[in-house]
Amino acid sequence: MNAPAPQVSISALPETLFAVPGMRCAGCISKIETGLTQVPGIAAARVNFTAKRVAISHLPETTVPEIQRAIAALGFESQPLGDELAGISDHSSRELLKAMAVAGFAMMNIMLLSVSVWSGATGGTKDLFHWLSALIALPTVAYSGRPFFRSAWNALKNRRTNMDVPIAIGVTLTTALSLHETFVSGPHAYFDGVVMLLFFLLTGRWLDSVMRDRARDGVSALLKHKAAGALVLSEDGTSGWVNADALKTGMVMLVAAGERLAADGIVIKGRSQFDLSLLTGESVPVLVAVGDMVHAGTLNVDAPVEVRITATGAATALADIARLMEDAGQSKSRYVRIADRAARYYAPAVHTLALLSFAGWMLAGAGWHQSLLIAVAVLIITCPCALGLAVPAAQIVTAGALMKKGILVKDGSALERLAEVDRALFDKTGTLTLGRPELVNREAFPASAKPVALALARNSRHPLSQALRRALEAEGVAAADITDIREIAGQGVEALYGSERVRLERPDARSAGASLAVQFRQGDAPAIVLAFEDGMRPDVQSALRQLQALGIESSIVSGDRAEAVQPVARELGLTAQTGMHPQDKLDTISRLSSAGHKVLMIGDGLNDGPALAAGHASLAPASASDAGQNAADAVFMGDSLLPVTIAIRAARATQRIVRQNFVLAIGYNVVAVPLAIMGLVTPLIAALAMSGSSIIVVANALRLKGAAK
Repeated sequence: MNAPAPQVSISALPETLFAVPGMRCAGCISKIETGLTQVPGIAAARVNFTAKRVAISHLPETTVPEIQRAIAALGFESQPLGDELAGISDHSSRELLKAMAVAGFAMMNIMLLSVSVWSGATGGTKDLFHWLSALIALPTVAYSGRPFFRSAWNALKNRRTNMDVPIAIGVTLTTALSLHETFVSGPHAYFDGVVMLLFFLLTGRWLDSVMRDRARDGVSALLKHKAAGALVLSEDGTSGWVNADALKTGMVMLVAAGERLAADGIVIKGRSQFDLSLLTGESVPVLVAVGDMVHAGTLNVDAPVEVRITATGAATALADIARLMEDAGQSKSRYVRIADRAARYYAPAVHTLALLSFAGWMLAGAGWHQSLLIAVAVLIITCPCALGLAVPAAQIVTAGALMKKGILVKDGSALERLAEVDRALFDKTGTLTLGRPELVNREAFPASAKPVALALARNSRHPLSQALRRALEAEGVAAADITDIREIAGQGVEALYGSERVRLERPDARSAGASLAVQFRQGDAPAIVLAFEDGMRPDVQSALRQLQALGIESSIVSGDRAEAVQPVARELGLTAQTGMHPQDKLDTISRLSSAGHKVLMIGDGLNDGPALAAGHASLAPASASDAGQNAADAVFMGDSLLPVTIAIRAARATQRIVRQNFVLAIGYNVVAVPLAIMGLVTPLIAALAMSGSSIIVVANALRLKGAAK
């Protein structure tokens, strides 16, 4: 393998993405990032813990199999991802649920048999119950213990250790000892303790996995907005459909009204209005003409145009936004949980305690059988069940309480990050406002003109036309019969009403008294300007006051024009930045983070996706785009903005309970471990004590049922 070249810039090196589903704790992050950088030919490694992937910068001559072998040497299986923007699917939750269900069912049945032994069964009856317990426990351990055995083996075969190693050793030794006791008709077998241990371990791991599986993959949702292909005009004047991955620069796309672009390009023929909310978040379409740049994923609203392709695939602005989201997500994934940090030191500490206990009792003359029982009891009683449940149990209860309030939390770590925020950045359109323009000057609109206007509005995809249609239909207006309906590029829609020409069009600058307006014209009659307003969300003032009371400063970051944002900012008393592109919002978050702030981003648009992914925490309304919802840590239902404050208060309450759970879990070990070392605890009692501590932790977490208020 080639030696590294430190003089070469990392940014200039090729980067390969690998799926590593075996990453489970902070120790894994550190082990992979540190270990891979020590491998010749690898310059850097970045772990995205949420997505279970690693981005590796390496020399061109370093091959994928070599990198895979390097990852395997660290104790992890990996698979290369061909598409840098592709997501991976982790089905570990389903596997853990099956294993947990089997362990739970077996535990209940073995306990029924154990009760008979505890009640005084002796002789052949006792042996029979032990053998029946063995028949249930052995296949259960083999099946339900697979997640721990597999992880421990991968670590040990590469001469490393992790927190699953002592678990696997404890389960194996206890099962073997119990089987030995059953063969020799001994008084005690610990099949019940083994299976109970597995059940609670799997419960904690499954709860954590469920929360992690809710983590977003906004990149794939974002890329869905790119068209599958385009109608391409050839040099001989014919046209044909070309898939998006086959488009080349220089080709000419024929883009009809209502179509999304499959590539970036320059308009070479025609005029139309394009919905650019993908890039700017602004709800009002923008007029484009010959020479203007248009981008993949944007929607042609009005009229057909011809576009010469300048960028395709990964070179488009849409792909740039997707990469920004991916990079931001990698940054966020570096947030490390307290439990994970503690787990880093768990394995060596437990191994040392168990080994010292065995050696000490052997020196004391207790014999190998008794010494081994004590060592196993130490391994079991120090099992991190309560520690493992401390975080996910609290988070799952809070997530359930928030769900009842219409707030869907997708990632457990989001609650930790929400509890820490001290700055809130709001998008305007669709976030502070409803993103649904409403007609405000109905009185200026004669009743005789409404049927004609409704008929025109129904034949236009323009957002203001659709708002007019909703307003008139709500009044019970019946559409008039119109003919010869035509769209005028960049201007609107016109038709014949009887012998009169009627139009629904863009108002000129002199007649428009509002930033959101359309103009209705019938024949030679004076034009009627219809003004619209994007209304505020209910309770927005109350929500902002509550955020201030929580010590959180708020401001606006918007891609909209200044004239559209300033009235909202003045009304709410907030500072505002306008005309921002996705990178601008990322720069703002980065600047605030560098100053020590924990930024909460609240947005809805496609252009907000990178900022939502980059924020310390993020929220999106249910009306947000797919990419926005997937990039956010939580999604809230309804029109009110109060769920933002509810989520933060619940998150802070959750952190208080988590800290209490850690105290309980650590306190249990402080009391129980010395007793086990002194030989006062059998493996069964150890399993019962471990289970009891887990139950206490879960019961404490249940207090969070009322946290969402």
